[in-house]
Amino acid sequence: MTSAPLVSVVLPVFNEEALLQELHKRITDVMRSMNVSYELLYVNDGSVDGSWRRICEIAAADRHARGINLSRNFGHQVAITAGLDEARGDAVIVMDSDLQDPPNVVPSLYAKFLEGFDVVYAQRRRRAGETWVKRATAKAFYRMMRRLTSVDLPVDAGDFRLMSRRVVDDLRKFPEHHRFLRGLTSWVGYSQAAVPYDRDPRYGGVTKFSTGKMMVFALDGITSLSIRPLRLASHLGLLLSAASFAGMAGIIIYKLAGGQGLIPGWTSLFAAALFIGGIQLLALGLLGEYVGRIHDEVKRRPIYLVRDRVNVDDMTAAPLHALK
Repeated sequence: MTSAPLVSVVLPVFNEEALLQELHKRITDVMRSMNVSYELLYVNDGSVDGSWRRICEIAAADRHARGINLSRNFGHQVAITAGLDEARGDAVIVMDSDLQDPPNVVPSLYAKFLEGFDVVYAQRRRRAGETWVKRATAKAFYRMMRRLTSVDLPVDAGDFRLMSRRVVDDLRKFPEHHRFLRGLTSWVGYSQAAVPYDRDPRYGGVTKFSTGKMMVFALDGITSLSIRPLRLASHLGLLLSAASFAGMAGIIIYKLAGGQGLIPGWTSLFAAALFIGGIQLLALGLLGEYVGRIHDEVKRRPIYLVRDRVNVDDMTAAPLHALK
């Protein structure tokens, strides 16, 4: 493929060997039905199964398939970043490789792109195959993000989306390591539109997003887009300080007025000390999260390293953040 394709599809992969052949078949059928030039860019994020071998087999049989093998597991958002750096299309689509993002939604995303939208995100109406706990926490997460950040983050929209070339080029300028791409995509602005869809259950295997990973992902999203949690901590500290001074003033006035009946005890003092100490530890932990992220950024290490490529020209442009 010597000329740049019209549409690139970025597919981050982590231990999905059993699904890749079916994924490739479905997405290929959809892209052929659209009658556009395209490329399928598989990014192997340090899989420990045979995912990279399967990607190489797919690429050997299909000239539209390209593969990138990262040197280790860098995480879902970094794998997507690597795909965006390598994608050459005028329109770039990001979708998960577990077939929960239905390939048959891609034509609808592309139709909105042809209408002139720079970002077209797939917005979930239903989430099949997920527990009520997962659905409830996801719903709460998106609504919390809208309140804690200054970015107009669309609710119930994951990374499944289409971006124009200028949006992708702008995202490639961002150097941060703790990445929350759906938030950064909203931050860049431009014209955006939603395409509602019903999310499918996994075709096979188990989810790779544990509860711990989801919590880290949520924390990355909040801290990368907003400093409001720090402001909330300072406001809470001021509120507690004001309440403490008011309480002390009330006790002094009561004493000076000859009030009786105040029995000294450890219970109230102990409860107050625990409460104030807990708030202080929470604030310190929040500060530590931001300081830790500053520490990661100032080291200026590469966001990812590529071990192998297949069907990828070695002269592919380096990511702009790597050139600074």
